[in-house]
Formats: sequence, structure tokens, C-alpha cells
Amino acid sequence: MATKKKEPLRKCVVTQEMFPKKDLIRVVRNKEGEVFIDETGKKNGRGAYLSKDPSTIEKAKKSNILQKHLNATISDDIYDELMQRVSE
Repeated sequence: MATKKKEPLRKCVVTQEMFPKKDLIRVVRNKEGEVFIDETGKKNGRGAYLSKDPSTIEKAKKSNILQKHLNATISDDIYDELMQRVSE
């Protein structure tokens, strides 16, 4: 009997809902203070998870929630890139 590996759950910083890690997008601030989208989910740094939903990205942008979470300035490029990913 193979036991199914438990899937890691993470909380979306906007909706506060738990999702499987692979269903979320991770945004990271590293030690150098650079903010970027983490494709692998394994990069070092402070991470914040967002659900793959355009309205969630909009909300995050309006409320500056990523800025608060990552303690860094988030450029519009990051939000644009996030929007592109969720609308694919």
C-alpha cells in the first residue's frame, strides 16, 4: 500500500484561503531586497503566496498587501507579470 504524499498547503495572502502550493504563485524578496516571482517555489527569501486569480492580483495591487508582507516596494512590473500568468 503506497501512502499518498501529503500535498503542502499554503495560504493566499490576499484571500487568506489555503490552497495546494502548486495552485499558488510565490513572490519573493531576497536578502538584497530584490522582489521577483519564484517559479520553483524554492528560492531563498521572504515569500508571499497569491492565488492564480486576476481579481486576487488586482486586490493585492490595490491594497499593497505584498508590500506589507514582503516589507519591500513592489513595482508595477511584478503585478503586470502576475496578471499575465494568471490570464494564460
